[in-house]
Amino acid sequence: MAIEHTPEPSDRPHSPSPPWFVPGDKIDRLWQSGVHLETQARNDEARQVWIELLGLDPTHLGALNRLGALLAATGENVLAREVFAEAVRQHPADAMSRVNLANLLIKLQIQREEFSEARHHLEQALALHPNYRPAHAGLAFLLARLDEPELAAWHGRVAFAHTCVVEEKFRGAGTPIRVLELIATCGGNIRIECFLNNHVFQRFLVAAEYYDPSMPLPDHDLVVNAVGDADLASAALNGAATLIAKSRAPVINHPQAVLATGRAEIARRLRFIPGVRTALTAQIPRDLLASPRGATTLADLGFEFPLLLRSPGFHGGDHFLKLDSPEELPTALQKLPGQELLAIEYLDAFSSDGKARKYRVMMIEGQLYPLHCAVTHHWKIHYFSAEMADDPEHRAEEAAFLADWTSVIGPKALRALRLIQARLGLDYGGIDFGIDSQGNLLLFEANATMVILPPAVDSRWDYRRPAVERVCRAVHAMLVQRASREDSVNPQK
Repeated sequence: MAIEHTPEPSDRPHSPSPPWFVPGDKIDRLWQSGVHLETQARNDEARQVWIELLGLDPTHLGALNRLGALLAATGENVLAREVFAEAVRQHPADAMSRVNLANLLIKLQIQREEFSEARHHLEQALALHPNYRPAHAGLAFLLARLDEPELAAWHGRVAFAHTCVVEEKFRGAGTPIRVLELIATCGGNIRIECFLNNHVFQRFLVAAEYYDPSMPLPDHDLVVNAVGDADLASAALNGAATLIAKSRAPVINHPQAVLATGRAEIARRLRFIPGVRTALTAQIPRDLLASPRGATTLADLGFEFPLLLRSPGFHGGDHFLKLDSPEELPTALQKLPGQELLAIEYLDAFSSDGKARKYRVMMIEGQLYPLHCAVTHHWKIHYFSAEMADDPEHRAEEAAFLADWTSVIGPKALRALRLIQARLGLDYGGIDFGIDSQGNLLLFEANATMVILPPAVDSRWDYRRPAVERVCRAVHAMLVQRASREDSVNPQK
């Protein structure tokens, strides 16, 4: 959860005098002007004021943090990182600057070394101010991703003991649509923030696993449950369900619907839908798999080799292995984090041409939208690692899928998709699948965590843009229309 922290006008930190003479009243006038422009949602003009102010005083703490926050709010994360890093260099004893930089690094989700840098800044912030709540909140999110759940939970309790609600800045003009966005500090959240434009929506982030019914909630028009991973974040989903019982506002992705989308549960629930083949899935304690009876335990549960083994809560192919024989089990266990692991039946998705295909269709408020088709020679099929960028034939195949997806997958798979969507009851979610030689749907995943990423700025991907824009419009329309319903009035019971 990247939360911006910017000083209020009355709390403006004093910057050291610059090495040349600049009248202090000019800097003060620029500061007041920039704050006023942001208040009026004139963010482009405010950005220019902050740049002008920093030209006069490059060390100005308030301007550095406000400019960094504006850049981050518009997705200019590389520049925002440079600005926040400069704030830390100029003001190493300022906890706010360190937290802003750390939260941006967490938001970027780049490499573990970035996570290490983020941790350093958060810990330094607490060394400066041991009770600084934003630093504890940042560590609650970060340490969960570094597989230190106990320490993450401790920081979470400190950060959210008295309130689990964090108000994000509204940068628009007029009256915003007020949204409670329920999230899990342990991860597994839907990337819904890209649809909640801060010129239209005002977000109130709620750390759902720490929600106490006695805590007051801000007035709101809509509740968006962004907790999407049932295997990882069941505590947060239970907290979200408790919160929703206290609200009368419309809800996107009710927690009870999401709780029923764990990988093992999905395989069980959907296996008898006509035209669907699901993979036998079981969550097994690591200690049991590591014992001398590990391979026997798998056999007793009905698994045969090859099979797949993965750590719950990870996506994008992380911590996900294929085992061809029982002898590979000890080595695999050394590579996979977590005290519980998922064993998954291997569904062979290869066609007669030696290639495997994974289709993704999004489920948005009762409608199906094609998003992508990944074509590869590898068993682990993910769009970002598939052989698409350098293979025009694969891109042509995806273009054909996006242009007429129902014909590509066939009537049997189409009926299966519609039945899956009806069974899951998610307002927002996705289905990843393949098609076997009989036209059956090979179900890989069906849950709320599916990501909609815009294509890179490259003409090779122009054919993808209409499909992505279509599903993005559908998500935005759902959010606005739900918030406009009559039951959004006086949303708290």
